[in-house]
Amino acid sequence: MSDMSRVRLDDELNIDALPPGEISRLRIEIGHNALGAAMRLPVLVARGRKPGPVFGVTAAVHGDEINGIPVIHRLFNKLNPQNMRGALVAVLVVNLPGFHEHERQFSDRRDLNHLMPGRSDGNEAQLYAWRFMHRVARHFDFLVDMHTASFGRINSLYVRADMTHEATARIAYQLEPEIIVHNPAHDGTLRGAVRALGIPSVTLEIGNPLRFQQRYIERSLAGLRAVLSDCGVTPRRKPLKPKETVLCASSKWLYTDHGGLLTVLPGVTDFVRAGEVVGTLSNIFGDAIATYSAQSDGVVIGKSVNPVGRSGARILHLGEVVSQEHPFFRRETESVGAANNPGGQ
Repeated sequence: MSDMSRVRLDDELNIDALPPGEISRLRIEIGHNALGAAMRLPVLVARGRKPGPVFGVTAAVHGDEINGIPVIHRLFNKLNPQNMRGALVAVLVVNLPGFHEHERQFSDRRDLNHLMPGRSDGNEAQLYAWRFMHRVARHFDFLVDMHTASFGRINSLYVRADMTHEATARIAYQLEPEIIVHNPAHDGTLRGAVRALGIPSVTLEIGNPLRFQQRYIERSLAGLRAVLSDCGVTPRRKPLKPKETVLCASSKWLYTDHGGLLTVLPGVTDFVRAGEVVGTLSNIFGDAIATYSAQSDGVVIGKSVNPVGRSGARILHLGEVVSQEHPFFRRETESVGAANNPGGQ
């Protein structure tokens, strides 16, 4: 994958212009720097020989959340577009300025994942978000948006999805993460903006920022391959033995009420009981000043690993565990493609 002479420059994603049965590399223009040079998104497209859905995969909406990039690399290395339907479109880096600076936020310090779908007449980040939605994301039929924890925190491998929506819920199940959290999209997220267009979408949180974690990468790859098969983009695969997934009807963060040096005791995916001490706080002289307990039973989805915190610092992200009989989590028998497109492709 080193022949840059084969990269196609485009202003917008146009799958019909790409050769069927091949993998294409694109650079899609999304803006310009202060010297007037074009900023171009790196995009891989595997177009099948037969018509079908367009499945989108995105990484690095936050510039320091990069575990999704090797997932995309390995996914495309295993594809054979000759026997695919529709297309798989993967945006390797959405937030180009943040990626270059190893930063979560955009170059103007705004969070792209709270600005979608952006504005055509907006500020720098809003315009960038609008162009991404208009030139790329609106062409998808499905989306898996890959993230990680933010700096100073770590995550399990988990999915956020609206589990009351049939096709979206099935994608979440097919990904087989460690944890699924029922979480309707809001706050200007890419997932929410795409869902507002009627496109089933989920957020896949893959571990920790600014590193490649092989265990999470491999499990995410297996999940995406299962989803693509279930959607009818790739040939049917023999189902693997299901992995254990913890189901959560909701989740919330626990915060400190004082600044100091924080130690969080449980690990990610650990189960805790209401009243169990989950964190301790000391002052700069080493004196214990506070302990923090879980307010309810739950599973640790993510946690802080940065000891230095002001008042209101995050401690841990706790999920409310429910059984598979919960109304949010009824597994459907229909495939994702059939559920989203009753008339077929």
